[in-house]
Amino acid sequence: MRPLTSILQNGRLHLHHGPIDLIVAAEGQGRAAALAAAEVRFRSILDGLVSELVQHRRPLVDLSFSPKDHTAKRMYGAARAFASEYWLTPMIAVAGSVADEVLAAMRNATSKCERISVNNGGDIAINLAAGQRFSIAVVSSNGRDLARINIVHDDGVRGIATSGTGGRSFSLGIADTVTVLAHSAAQADVAATLIANSIDLPENTEIERIPANQIAPDSDLGGKLVVVKVPELNASQITAALQRGRQVAKQFVTQRRIVAAALFLQDQCETVNGSFFAHRRELEVVNG
Repeated sequence: MRPLTSILQNGRLHLHHGPIDLIVAAEGQGRAAALAAAEVRFRSILDGLVSELVQHRRPLVDLSFSPKDHTAKRMYGAARAFASEYWLTPMIAVAGSVADEVLAAMRNATSKCERISVNNGGDIAINLAAGQRFSIAVVSSNGRDLARINIVHDDGVRGIATSGTGGRSFSLGIADTVTVLAHSAAQADVAATLIANSIDLPENTEIERIPANQIAPDSDLGGKLVVVKVPELNASQITAALQRGRQVAKQFVTQRRIVAAALFLQDQCETVNGSFFAHRRELEVVNG
């Protein structure tokens, strides 16, 4: 299948190739040049990743393979920042890295855009000119509005990523949704996955888990148990699980690996640097 390109009714660019599905937006005098650059760069992204895919699915260690592909280099760079503490493969950063790579091509084509965003299924790379603002909704897997994210140029946020049991990828934890703001989409992608994995109740036998490779034989997670069903939890269970995730998120913020995070589980929420998030009133929110 060849890459597919279309312009949506709202003027955004839709790019699709295999598992990659991007919505690209640009505003300002350089819009045409930016969108053209996105389309050109997108044509070869999937082929570049597939050419070294076997290596990308292997656990990342200090002496891991060094990729030739530019998008893969972003994946490995983002993943290596966490590899000494966590088991992971470079695929943990693939969605964010694709978004970052397309954004970089657009920025290289023009400096005249006020706002650029590349949305890869909820993992978003952003570029804002001075004085510009970017807002977007956090939505649950069933379409429920959870929160609004509001960032400005001076915040330094250039990437947003979401993970959890309702996402496209498998999760080792029970979080409905974890949304992370970081300095790149690739960094946010890794951190969101790791925080979501940490939101868990390992002792709860009612949580259903299946080896990842029983669902998807080629999964980079192999036989690791991924969550497929979470029962209704009581308030203390939800709080305990969220606290585990919040501890990891707070550590990442302290280490300046991320800027902020919002963690959602069964209508409860906790945030770190919560001023970036405007929440629904009925959510129980603890800001830090």
